[in-house]
Amino acid sequence: MNAYRDEDEDDEWDAEDDADPGDDSDDEPAVPCPYCRREILEDVSQCPYCRRYISAEDQAGPGKPLWIVLTALVCLGVALLWVFAAL
Repeated sequence: MNAYRDEDEDDEWDAEDDADPGDDSDDEPAVPCPYCRREILEDVSQCPYCRRYISAEDQAGPGKPLWIVLTALVCLGVALLWVFAAL
């Protein structure tokens, strides 16, 4: 494989290839994360660096209430006692 270009190749000039690499006019706007201050895209719901949600409505809801978990465990215990008592 030759690292040099063949002189016979057609040179097609593309304006995007010569564009300034620092020109971000086509990119989405970036804003600082309110928690870690790193630059993130404006429309993301969670920071890719610190993994915190940007707004309160994007955050996951709270887990199951404790009373539901305890009720399920008590029902499971009663069911197991009933099954083993029948043996």
